[in-house]
Amino acid sequence: MQNDVYVIGIDSGTQSLRSGIFDLFGNPIIYATKDYPIFHAQVGWAEQSANDWWEAAKITINECVIKSKIDPEKIIGISVDGTSCTVLPVDKKGNPLRNALLWMDIRAHKEAEKVNTTSHPILKYVGGQESPEWMLPKALWLKKNEPDIYNSAFRIIESTDWFMFKLTGRWTASKCNVTCKWNYASPEGGWADDLLKDLGLDDLKEKWPSDILNMGDYAGELTDEAAKELGLKKGTVVAQGGIDAYAGMLGLATVKPGRLALVIGTSTCHMAFSDRPIWDSGVWGPYPDALIPDSWILEGGQTATGSIIQWFINNFCEKERLEAEATGNDLYQILDRKAESVGVGAEGLVLLDYWQGNRTPIRDSLLRGAIWGLSLTHNSGHIFRSIYEGTAFGTRDILENLKEHGYKAEQIYACGGGTKSQLWLQIHADVCNVPIYLTKVPEAPTLGSAICASVGAGKYKNLVEASESMVQITEKIEPNPENKKDYDFYFDKYIRTHLQLKEMMHEVSGKIEGV
Repeated sequence: MQNDVYVIGIDSGTQSLRSGIFDLFGNPIIYATKDYPIFHAQVGWAEQSANDWWEAAKITINECVIKSKIDPEKIIGISVDGTSCTVLPVDKKGNPLRNALLWMDIRAHKEAEKVNTTSHPILKYVGGQESPEWMLPKALWLKKNEPDIYNSAFRIIESTDWFMFKLTGRWTASKCNVTCKWNYASPEGGWADDLLKDLGLDDLKEKWPSDILNMGDYAGELTDEAAKELGLKKGTVVAQGGIDAYAGMLGLATVKPGRLALVIGTSTCHMAFSDRPIWDSGVWGPYPDALIPDSWILEGGQTATGSIIQWFINNFCEKERLEAEATGNDLYQILDRKAESVGVGAEGLVLLDYWQGNRTPIRDSLLRGAIWGLSLTHNSGHIFRSIYEGTAFGTRDILENLKEHGYKAEQIYACGGGTKSQLWLQIHADVCNVPIYLTKVPEAPTLGSAICASVGAGKYKNLVEASESMVQITEKIEPNPENKKDYDFYFDKYIRTHLQLKEMMHEVSGKIEGV
């Protein structure tokens, strides 16, 4: 294998885009990151500008190439992952007709209910229940509320599909995305045309790309225009990408049963690889062939985790922000120290992490966040720790559900921005009573996309071989058995809090959103 050639991975995330150059052994050469905004016009809505994504790609890739001084001739492949089911209508030239409906946008909850009332057999591949985050509900919402845009759209696609077109000039769809978010099931022959007809979406299929590729498949080559804008050479191989969390599975080497990928970012994804289907759990799936042929993926998720931390910091941590500026210390480290000094249970605080509803295992978009047990002795450190613990309880709730249905996570491999906090990771390990492993490259989705690029460029025969060759494990975090009993106590209160409050949450959410 050549040592002097490189691949690029692009991770188009919720709050920013990260590009990285890697060698073929998975060693990172350089990264660059560019933030972009999210627009929340109403409760439960979330949008982004696709042009912001491309601008971020141009800035970061050019920065990586220039600063690394790597000859673009030595960059042999590129691939991209994106947030799942960030839906975008475009014209024939790929120009966006409106802002994209971000994955966390749950405005289409009525439309999701419409899909669910069909009880179509293909829904068994998504756990029996459609999410308002997904393609069909969002397409229904567009057709009902913005018919001019829907009807004039040449393509209604996801962010990853749009990136692939920008890179190659070819419209493709990722088998990962269409299986997990568009109700495509290869064991059933693909699309459920009768479901589309029943929903009044007969015309939607023609707005989708007809070429469906596996992650890592050769998709084309960089166009002259894309190469010039990105500072790369025309003809560089472009490999099919997919969902960011699935790229993260590759970047964590979790393509083995019993290994669970924990992707902690704005939200948290729980990706479980299985060699057999597991039906009727509270998580999404089982998804057939979504990542590796002849395998299944179970996908749990919390809609808001890191975003709750950011919300708290933005609105309630001015004192700590001033302290950080005055001392030159990191704001997150200051808050971590305060949270660590509090101890297990945050002196009686219980927090529900439902700021944007519950994705799994409850699947209720009308639930909202809550915190109780507050007294005048509690401070920002207590609340910050309760956020860490409440989000960890959300992960445990998902793992307990998987275990009840026959899948036991024996090891957790973590990545994402949340891994910067050793305290948050330790709390996850203690709450879930499962060891957590860290890898050399914490930016696992970026590495995962680079792994796809290496396969597309022909340097590895498949994704499993590339993942095992390019990922290096560096650390293991063991659960602290002394904390288990206390966390069992508070986890019970977490579960019972939802049961006590859910009806009132539905009433209030219904009043605000007119449901």
